[in-house]
Amino acid sequence: MGDIGGLEVSAEDREVLAHPLVGGVILFARNYSEPEQLRRLCADLATIKPKQRLLLAVDHEGGRVQRFRVGFSRIPAMGTIGKLHVESALRAKAEAQAQGLLIGQELASYGIDLCFAPVLDLDHGISKIIGDRAFAADPQIVIALARAFREGLNAAGLAATGKHFPGHGGVAADSHVDLPIDRRPLAEIEGKDLLPFRALIEDGIESLMLAHVRYSAVDDKPASFSRAWVRGVLRGQLKYNGAVFADDLSMAGAAVIGDIVERAQVALDADCDMLPVCNDRGALTTLLAQLKVPARRALPSARLENLYRREVAGRVLA
Repeated sequence: MGDIGGLEVSAEDREVLAHPLVGGVILFARNYSEPEQLRRLCADLATIKPKQRLLLAVDHEGGRVQRFRVGFSRIPAMGTIGKLHVESALRAKAEAQAQGLLIGQELASYGIDLCFAPVLDLDHGISKIIGDRAFAADPQIVIALARAFREGLNAAGLAATGKHFPGHGGVAADSHVDLPIDRRPLAEIEGKDLLPFRALIEDGIESLMLAHVRYSAVDDKPASFSRAWVRGVLRGQLKYNGAVFADDLSMAGAAVIGDIVERAQVALDADCDMLPVCNDRGALTTLLAQLKVPARRALPSARLENLYRREVAGRVLA
C-alpha cells in the first residue's frame, strides 16, 4: 500500500501505483483541499488498475486523527464517547454507532473502501500517541463501543480495521519515532489488551492492523513482524481469517528488522496480507524493485478480496 505526495496523481505516482505488487493507496491530509478535489482524486486513482482497482484507505478515527476536515463533519475523539459511557451506556453506544455511520457515509461517497478504525487499544494512561484515541481503559467498554462504531461503518458500506494488535496502549514510546517495548507478562496482556481484539474477531471484523511494539514476553520482533503473534496467536489461537495489515513499514519502530526490503520480507513471512509504505517514495520504489514475492502471494489473498469488494453486512457494494 503506497501513497501520493499531493492533490493530484502525478505521472510518477501513476507509474508506481500501477506496479503489480501495489494493491492500495492510503490518503493523508496533504491529499485533500476540498470535496470536489477529493472526488476527482479518488476517481483518478480508481482508473490506474482497471482489472483490480486499488484499495483506497484513510486514517479517519476522529479527534487528532482525522485526515479530511474542511467540508467534512468534525468527528470527536473516541475517548469522549468512552467518558459518556460512564453517564449512560445506551447513549454512548448510540453515539459510537452514529459516528461510525457518519464517517462511513462521508468516506464511501468518495469511493473510499476502508477506514483504519476503530482503535481497540486500551488507554492505560501511559501512551500519549494513543491517549484519547482509545475509547477507554476498561476493555469491556472498548468492546461495547467498538462494536457499535463498526456497526455504523458497515451500515454505510465501509470495512473496519481494528488496531493496533495486540495493544499499543501499555507503552509510553511512540512507534513512529522509536521501538516501544512492552515488558508485561503475556497473561496480563491476554487478560486486558487482547480482550477487545478477541471480541471483534469473534464478530468477524474485516481487518486488523498490527503494532510496531516488541512484547518481550512473546518475541524479540515487533508484532508486525512476529510469526509468534500473527501465525501463533492471531491466526492460530484466535482463529482470525480476516485481512492483516502491518503498520507503516517506514516508521522508526520497524527499523530494528533491517532495510525496507528485509522489513517487507519478514512481515510477509509472519503472514501479513498488506504492507503500507508511507511518506518515503524512495523506500517504496526500492521495495518494488527488489522484493521477491512467491507467485501465490503476488495476487490479493481471499482475505483482501473481501475488502476490495467492500463486502460487509452481507452486501456487495462495489
